[in-house]
Amino acid sequence: MGARGRGGSRGLLAPILGVLLLAVTACSGDDDGKKSSGKGGDTSKAVVTIAPKDGSDGVDTTGALEVTAAKGKLTKVEVKDAEGNGIAGKITGEGAVWKPAGHLRSATEYTVNVVAEDADGRKATEKSTFTTLKPKKTFEGTFTPKDGSTVGVGMPFSLSFDQAITEPEDIEKAITVKTEPAVEVVGHWFGDNRIDFRPERYWKPGTKVTVGLDLDGVKGGSGVYGKQTERISFTIGRSQVSTVDVSTKQMVVERDGEVIKTVPVTTGAPGYDTWNGQMVISERLKVTRMNGATVGYAGQYDIPDVPHAMRLTTSGTFLHGNYWSGAFGSYNASHGCIGLRDVRGAYDPTTAAAWFYDNSMIGDVVIVKNSNDATVAPDNGLNGWNMSWEEWKA
Repeated sequence: MGARGRGGSRGLLAPILGVLLLAVTACSGDDDGKKSSGKGGDTSKAVVTIAPKDGSDGVDTTGALEVTAAKGKLTKVEVKDAEGNGIAGKITGEGAVWKPAGHLRSATEYTVNVVAEDADGRKATEKSTFTTLKPKKTFEGTFTPKDGSTVGVGMPFSLSFDQAITEPEDIEKAITVKTEPAVEVVGHWFGDNRIDFRPERYWKPGTKVTVGLDLDGVKGGSGVYGKQTERISFTIGRSQVSTVDVSTKQMVVERDGEVIKTVPVTTGAPGYDTWNGQMVISERLKVTRMNGATVGYAGQYDIPDVPHAMRLTTSGTFLHGNYWSGAFGSYNASHGCIGLRDVRGAYDPTTAAAWFYDNSMIGDVVIVKNSNDATVAPDNGLNGWNMSWEEWKA
């Protein structure tokens, strides 16, 4: 009895071991631990490579991430951060290569999950986790207009950086400008610190503009990375374009295409002529000090309480109230600014300067013509409208 019992046990064990061995074969990985399976349990010939390697730290945010497949093609590549935010990318080369569509964020852990197939449809999977670098040096941009503001039809979106940008293409890719209704908007660099965005013509009143700054991790130059992620929205208000004719010393104010007021002005005296061209109101000050020393005219004037001042250029051209002169409509007497009748203290709402100030907003356009001076430089203020669309896009 005992002998038969032992023999029966051996006969039962052999089939069970055979089943277990088959199960292990069907689930086994290849030599480096990649899980591979296919029809009939055969191992996939597809070989997946993920760069950077699993466990890597200090990975560059641009150019380091790439997934490739040999002896097969990629069918799925998924890259996500710890919060589940995905990174868009594209498979090219008939399934041979995947690269991200943009940059990665700095100091962020990412997980990559990949599926590839060989010619017989057998799948191979691979996974990798890595962390991007923490920059030692960063850049940040300041912008105008403000989030939530309503501005005039001439207002560009202007972004100035606190570090020189030597890789502008990557910056442009990280900035999105969406409008409603849709219109083409193009960025133009002024030097290596500033980029402005505008449409071909003045904005259509009522347009809603949303700007996305996805600059965290963007490489702006050697060893310098962005740290900014923001969404800015602003709305284009009514259209107001005012034209100053230096020869007639009159300013014609048009609102939504109709003349609403004509105002006598004084502009730059001979030798101090006002710039010609299209200028955008970038700042409004109820009362401000104007000192000639700040614009190269030291000792010529220092007025502590200039009323109703609106900036037109970075170099110091303003359209402002004037209480010390009677030149309006008669002769040009300023150092380059455009003056309107006003009172000291800016208390009288009936003056021409007060009326214009109260009826203007950031982004309104002021055009000067028939002056003996040149056209204002497009980067002197928010005045890119003085470039043709072809020049702007170039």
